[in-house]
Amino acid sequence: MFDGKFRRPVDRAVQPIGQALRKTGLTPDHLTVAGLLLGVAAAVAIAQGRLFLGVILVVAAALPDLFDGALAKASNSASERGAFFDSTVDRITDALLLGGIAWHFSNTESARMLMLPFAVLAVSQFISYQRAKAESLGLDAKGGLMERAERIVVLCLGLLIPMLLIPVLWVLLVLSGVTAIQRFVKVWRQAEVAPVTQARIDLRRSRRQTRKVARSRRIRTRVPRRRT
Repeated sequence: MFDGKFRRPVDRAVQPIGQALRKTGLTPDHLTVAGLLLGVAAAVAIAQGRLFLGVILVVAAALPDLFDGALAKASNSASERGAFFDSTVDRITDALLLGGIAWHFSNTESARMLMLPFAVLAVSQFISYQRAKAESLGLDAKGGLMERAERIVVLCLGLLIPMLLIPVLWVLLVLSGVTAIQRFVKVWRQAEVAPVTQARIDLRRSRRQTRKVARSRRIRTRVPRRRT
């Protein structure tokens, strides 16, 4: 939901930051790794029961994830490899955060309650899989009530107010389940109207390859030639 309605305004807002970061010599991969390290630190803090520190670190981990796209555009270094790396790190960070909550529950709650964060993780990963699989078939599975940005915001609310953490996780589980159903229905309807064929998949791959080649040519034309 945030990704669909607020992506463009956010991209415009962080564009100057991307330009500033380009001058530092950093790359989008550097920011992605920094976000992962902060995510690890957040998971450790949460596991130790230091939930307020965990919130601060979760927010800090989200900033590199916000700025790496702006830096990639500013430095003309956007690539499929970078997108794949960023998406993989997002999945790892989600698993670490919910694993840290499960560890915290092992010291404060009943053994059965440990299953709650893992259930949230399972449904969240399923939502991500739906989008990845749909896009590999040339279909669109974006959207839904509880995408990753919404999940992080709601999770931070639960960490900020510990007495609400368990109810918040239940809300996350239910709304994530609704999101999974929404995406399934969306893809199902698209496939029914326009059945996915190998030709359609090949066409999509061809378009992506064409864009990649065009981007590479633009980058090469911007490299100044040496005078002989």
